Amino acid sequence: MASKDAAAELQIALVGAPNCGKTSLFNALTGANQRVGNYSGVTVERKIGRTRTPAGFALAVIDLPGTHSLRARSPDEAVTREVVLGQRADTAPPDLIVMVADATNLRGALRLVQELKATGRPILFVLNMIDIARHRGIRIDEARLAAELGLPVVASTAVRRGGMEALWTRLDEMIGAGLPAPRPGAWAEPSATSLRALQREADRVLAAAVTAPPRPRTLTGRVDGWLLHPVFGPIFLLALLFAMFQAVFAGAAPAMELIDAGFGLAGELVTRVVPDGLLRSFLVDGIIGGVGSVIIFLPQILILFLFILLLEDLGYMARAAFLMDRIMGAAGLHGRAFIPLLSSFACAIPGIMAARVIGDRRDRLTTILIAPLMTCSARIPVYTLIISAFVPQKTVLGGLGLQGLVMFGLYAAGIISALGVSLAARLLFRRHEAAAPLMLDLPDYKLPRLKGVALGLWQRAWAFLRRAGTTIFLAMVVIWLLATFPLPPEGHTGPAIETSFAAQIGHLAAPLLAPIGFNWQIAVALVPGMAAREIAVAALATVYAVAGTEASVAMALSSQWSLATALAFLAWYVFAPQCISTLAVIKRETGGARWMWVALGYMFALAYLAAFLTYHIARAFGA
Repeated sequence: MASKDAAAELQIALVGAPNCGKTSLFNALTGANQRVGNYSGVTVERKIGRTRTPAGFALAVIDLPGTHSLRARSPDEAVTREVVLGQRADTAPPDLIVMVADATNLRGALRLVQELKATGRPILFVLNMIDIARHRGIRIDEARLAAELGLPVVASTAVRRGGMEALWTRLDEMIGAGLPAPRPGAWAEPSATSLRALQREADRVLAAAVTAPPRPRTLTGRVDGWLLHPVFGPIFLLALLFAMFQAVFAGAAPAMELIDAGFGLAGELVTRVVPDGLLRSFLVDGIIGGVGSVIIFLPQILILFLFILLLEDLGYMARAAFLMDRIMGAAGLHGRAFIPLLSSFACAIPGIMAARVIGDRRDRLTTILIAPLMTCSARIPVYTLIISAFVPQKTVLGGLGLQGLVMFGLYAAGIISALGVSLAARLLFRRHEAAAPLMLDLPDYKLPRLKGVALGLWQRAWAFLRRAGTTIFLAMVVIWLLATFPLPPEGHTGPAIETSFAAQIGHLAAPLLAPIGFNWQIAVALVPGMAAREIAVAALATVYAVAGTEASVAMALSSQWSLATALAFLAWYVFAPQCISTLAVIKRETGGARWMWVALGYMFALAYLAAFLTYHIARAFGA
């Protein structure tokens, strides 16, 4: 036996399938004392938390990526295998493996634990979500299960108060008695025959230790009969997405008006207190006008995230992936690409990183290249500004908001173009074979945990405000300096910005952008907009020297742009890769700059072509 005293830190690895409650268990064990980074040499997220047991034993808990088997088929699964086998130089071998199993669905977990036993490391088998299993009438004989597995077994409920007491007690008992030293591992890549043998053993253990009543047709089954219907299911998904875009406009309006009024009041106050001059211009036009014109869109972004978080908690996301698998397969995409692409509606960066779950390298690369075409939350300020300036606020088709319809169309344009690029990539990669079938667990429907949803909204709001206070603030300072200096000479009667560095930059780029209907002011806004898409809104407010309210910026644009220019600007933003952070993540995830340049080139080409066609077609119709 290898015993460690209370001062020595033990390495605990949490292993389990996706959706088994492993991360909830990790959060319950470690609380807020967590650190997130990456494993060296790969871009898989590394989550480590530190804690102490009630008896005082120090633990370093590693939340490993979810996996169904040590027979790794994706970068995430490979990291889990390497950590478990002690093959990573950047991670200490685990002193104890905590195998987290969904007590309502033990079959797959019992096969995985057979593989883990072959590693020779000490294992604690945790029956998570035991309360749900008991509620369904599933009876698990823990003593018999422990005897069949030859492992200690404990039940837990990570999301309920008091649901971790038995686990803490068992950890203290095991560590206090001294954890067994790891035996020489006999694990080897299992063949198909070996996997079948492991599954037969898992089924034998399941029959011996678990008694489950005949499962009646549950609420989940009845609901899935409708939501997974080949006709009604896609219609419901489309209606749900459309309702989300309508809510982005209608539901956010009161909060946006309050923020709008607040920044307008702040600008008026500074105007009264600070004498006319550079300082007042910096505060009103640069800071209040610039940052305020972006923060005003926070309510719309939070409504979008609220829908996503609620759908995740409800258990609908996996169903949406199932519904989209056939459509995506026709475009050469694996069904697993749906979740990364859906994540990209919030931000392309986590969407690109989520593509690690896709096993085939070509499928993963295609998903990474098209993820930036999904309409991320940073595009919302741009879309909303242009739509509010040029699209009347009225209802059509029996009560549907016209502005919401236009927003829905922009999202649809991103999705359709992504499917088109995927099909082209399939031909480029010579992928003529059909995509592998999608296999995933459909979790039961659950009521969202309001605390978790509220925490998720707060995290996203804070990230947005922090971005507004750093990246956007610094960009606004630079834009204000460029738009203000050099000061106009005496006797100059036109707008002061006409003599500025910003105007000089804009006029240099204007000939290139003139064919798509962009003036030099738009050129000025596009340059800082490469740092982050939403900066273009603040840049336009500064360039046109208007207050940082949505109404004032929209009024300035509607008076100086034609409808054709506005439509071309929207078309540009559907495709343009105006986010340096996204390009950096593409470089990191693909292991070099080659595919980053490919993404940059094809997206700029699509943006220019789309804006060119939109502008000239709109002009032909008199816009």
